[in-house]
Amino acid sequence: MKAAAFAYRRVNSLHSGLVQVASAGDTVKIMAGSQSLGPMLNLRLARPGTLIDISGMEELRVAALEGDTLRLGSGLTHAEIEDGEFEAIANHPWRRIAAQIAYRGIRNRGTLGGSLAHADPAADWVLAAWAFGAQVEIASRQATRRVAIQDFMTGAYATVLKSDEILVAVLLPRFDAGVRWGYYKFCRKPGEFALASCAAVFGPAPSSARVVIGAQDGTPRNLEALAGQVARGGIAAATPAAIDEALGEAMPGKDAIDRKFFASVVRRCLEQAHGLREVA
Repeated sequence: MKAAAFAYRRVNSLHSGLVQVASAGDTVKIMAGSQSLGPMLNLRLARPGTLIDISGMEELRVAALEGDTLRLGSGLTHAEIEDGEFEAIANHPWRRIAAQIAYRGIRNRGTLGGSLAHADPAADWVLAAWAFGAQVEIASRQATRRVAIQDFMTGAYATVLKSDEILVAVLLPRFDAGVRWGYYKFCRKPGEFALASCAAVFGPAPSSARVVIGAQDGTPRNLEALAGQVARGGIAAATPAAIDEALGEAMPGKDAIDRKFFASVVRRCLEQAHGLREVA
């Protein structure tokens, strides 16, 4: 199939983009890398009246450390993050995570902001943003607002973005060398979306620990109790019983096979965070 007819507009500045989305009405769609939207258009799962192409916005392709906050422009491609093309992300864990997204051809085009705005529950950036305590910056003609990632994604393929808004940047706490982290996902073959995934981050204080599972029916799930246990007791606290209890609370109703996948993924992610397993 081919896409249904739509008006196409390409903009090269954030100001122009905000003017266009504000005037285009509720049927507008924003396109960046188009690695998710393109197939949806061709299958006619998406039928926008107007398509606004923001891939030419250089303002959205920045990475800079601003005090204790790392600012990543929403237009950065997965490949630019993977390759560490900006000094601010040269030693950041997200380089390793970006390298696991799909295939290199997709990473060359797909963007950080596009992935988050699409809000696929199995997407890598959705899970990584939750685990690393990200905020997103959203702009409209009237104002700019910041939203915690837990409040940004409201469900599968659903966010708080309004039709006249553009996701401008992702804001991450400064990453210190002493922070331990892990990221592990199960796919049937390389490049496919995850069937089970987990990200873990352990800062200096036990209260800063996060263990988050993705590839759920909706938003990621925080395994808060397990994170606290592991932060205080180390990897020894991640017993099969403790992991199973945490998953039972986070994903009630899942069958035994799903629980088995997730238990293995969580365990391997925690082993990465404690230096017992290499991050891919």
